[in-house]
Amino acid sequence: MRICVFCGSSRGSAGYLEAARQVGHTLATRGFEIVYGGARVGMMGAVADAALAAGGSVTGVIPRNLLDWEVAHDGLSALHVVPDLHRRKALMADLADAFIALPGGAGTLEETFEVWTWAQLGLHAKPVGLLDTGGYYTPLLHFLDHMTAEGFLRAPYRRMLIAEPDLDRLLERCARYRPPDYTWTETDV
Repeated sequence: MRICVFCGSSRGSAGYLEAARQVGHTLATRGFEIVYGGARVGMMGAVADAALAAGGSVTGVIPRNLLDWEVAHDGLSALHVVPDLHRRKALMADLADAFIALPGGAGTLEETFEVWTWAQLGLHAKPVGLLDTGGYYTPLLHFLDHMTAEGFLRAPYRRMLIAEPDLDRLLERCARYRPPDYTWTETDV
């Protein structure tokens, strides 16, 4: 099984880098292959390095302009160089069986929300999860609950986005994930 890991190219504040290393190590030792953004820096590099050190398989997908900026990881199991970010996300989604977002910035949120939106539209039936390390995603989860209460996000779609502070629990929930019924009514539009 391949898990796509979305996370920051920055290190973040205390504790996040170590959490990224733990995720890479844990996924590799459990036999999961990792797909990620292909960088050697920040949280992304920490996930990849820890997985590789544990004997795991790590596939990176990086746009050419980032390759030119010399941030590509040169020790991966495989590295796909694509023309742009759109193709990066599409290939990562095609390669993955599940998605997990660690703490990160706008790019991490954008990637996560895009695959979650695709799932809401029935374009794939893969689980999408947030690893809520140190409560990083807690404010976002409250806002998503607010969106649901205000009628902008259907409750079944809100429940599709799995969030857990513990990686083991997140992986268990992803393994049990089943997409909701995609039946639409006029009140949904």
